Amino acid sequence: MKAVITVIGHDQIGIVAKVSQRLATLKVNITDISQTLMHGDVQFEVVKQGLQDLANETGLSINIQRQELFDAIQKL
Repeated sequence: MKAVITVIGHDQIGIVAKVSQRLATLKVNITDISQTLMHGDVQFEVVKQGLQDLANETGLSINIQRQELFDAIQKL
């Protein structure tokens, strides 16, 4: 699975660390930090729920969408 992750929120120390740690716990590898593309064998919905839990804990807005959908939208 490949997906695009967007994190929006007030600047705070450790945002990247928190998101990276949660993704590592979910066994997801970040392949490009500038675009926040991820790759891993875990189910999309499991990652989505894990990031939603983190968003609730930190007050951040964390969105994830499949790369195919992201690419299709960018072409419009």
